[in-house]
Amino acid sequence: MTRFFIMILLSGLVFAEDAKSKKPNILWLFCDDMAVNAIGAYGSRFAEMNMTKNIDGLAREGMRFDKTYVCNSVCAPSRAALLTGKHSHKNGKYGNVEKFNHDQMQFQKLIGKGGYQSALFGKTHLQGEIQGFDHWETLPGHGKYINPALLTAEGKVNHEGHSSDVITNRALEWYNEKRDKDKPFMLMVHYKAPHRAWIPAPRFVEKFKDTVFPEPKTLFDDYKTRDMAVQHSMGIREHMNLEKDLKTNIWEHRKYLLNKDLSKEELTRQKYQAYMRDYFACVAGVDENVGRLLDQLKADGIDDNTIVMFSSDQGFYLGEHGWFDKRWMYEESFRTPYIVKWPGVTKPGSVNTDLCQNIDFAETFLDIAGVEAPSDMQGESLVPLFEGETPKDWRKSLYYHYYMEGHGVTMHDGVSTGDYKLIKFYGKKAKGKDHWEFYDLKNDPAEMNNLYNNPEMASKIKEMKEEYTSIRDYYEVPDERVVMVKRDKSKKNKK
Repeated sequence: MTRFFIMILLSGLVFAEDAKSKKPNILWLFCDDMAVNAIGAYGSRFAEMNMTKNIDGLAREGMRFDKTYVCNSVCAPSRAALLTGKHSHKNGKYGNVEKFNHDQMQFQKLIGKGGYQSALFGKTHLQGEIQGFDHWETLPGHGKYINPALLTAEGKVNHEGHSSDVITNRALEWYNEKRDKDKPFMLMVHYKAPHRAWIPAPRFVEKFKDTVFPEPKTLFDDYKTRDMAVQHSMGIREHMNLEKDLKTNIWEHRKYLLNKDLSKEELTRQKYQAYMRDYFACVAGVDENVGRLLDQLKADGIDDNTIVMFSSDQGFYLGEHGWFDKRWMYEESFRTPYIVKWPGVTKPGSVNTDLCQNIDFAETFLDIAGVEAPSDMQGESLVPLFEGETPKDWRKSLYYHYYMEGHGVTMHDGVSTGDYKLIKFYGKKAKGKDHWEFYDLKNDPAEMNNLYNNPEMASKIKEMKEEYTSIRDYYEVPDERVVMVKRDKSKKNKK
């Protein structure tokens, strides 16, 4: 009996070593504005509703990362960080409007040295012609939900159908008909969904028509102690547009929504339910298409040698603090989902709690491919974490910087250790002064109480300010006011 178990153990070790020694394929699944709280595997208030079964399956079979964050919570800068492995001040992509320098080094320009063919389909939000991929088809800007056009090296091509289906169809056509089956592949599938204004595929329009979604505990946040948050313009009640945002599946509710006798609280609740119906109908389309891609890998017998990664360009507010949208350094928008299934390497059902960031993805791809990352990339390879080992010198804090002025969110940066967070607001709404916020995330995970003026926290705040200075030096962050002045003069960040 003992000998039998030893043989099983040895065979498992051989399988694990074989999985790491063979060049695995990489399937990268990327959403736009997919909240961590939207995914059942993360145990949110929606978990029991079983709305993301294929994505949840990846977590059961792989590793769920609980502390993965972005460096700038807005679409284009996040995607620039993904490709370059650098913070915004290094890759030059501060917001959604200014041009992106495609000539700079990006991971896809190097991954071919490891024998990989690469392809990207869907949203990049990076103006200009994509470089480095063997094949690419991308949405212009945000793209359209219905009958989207895709930009290609040969020009613009129009497609019929819902964008989530079209993007998957195009990816599968390349996978089945155009890739070299003798080479490993890096296939990036970037969905527009569930970005605002949440238009689901027709088959999902009424999927949640009778569903009552649980409300977040902070839906009626009063923003006490948080002067900057008071100035937001992303409130569900105040700023969510009936025509643009809530047009799907609410026609029977319209007269109720527009009833002037409704209390502010009841109007918020009604809008929240309509928002959730559309948002999760878009998520349903993504989850279904994730299943299509996973089924194809399994049908072809290559799922055991394919790393599947699922993530999003940032988090999103699903009513928390009464909001939608992103941008803030607060957890719901700062944090992003990240799930990795690497058969033989990631332990099924495992959870990682190390601090990770989207600047790490580029170096991770290159590490998997056996290609040395450029020394000026600012991330770290996540491969050791996949293997269940945390390097002794792994980061203890994360840096964040938001440079735009939009949705009532002013420019700010900060540092987080996972347990504590320090934010400095310095943009227009801070009125020329540094406005600080400090949170004890262990005791206040919802960030309801800014403790910056609490004398009992003075020592910890001093420590965090030192870490803030240190991490800015480490990443060579220039004086943010210099950046702000330059960009205001050029008017590149005006909307």
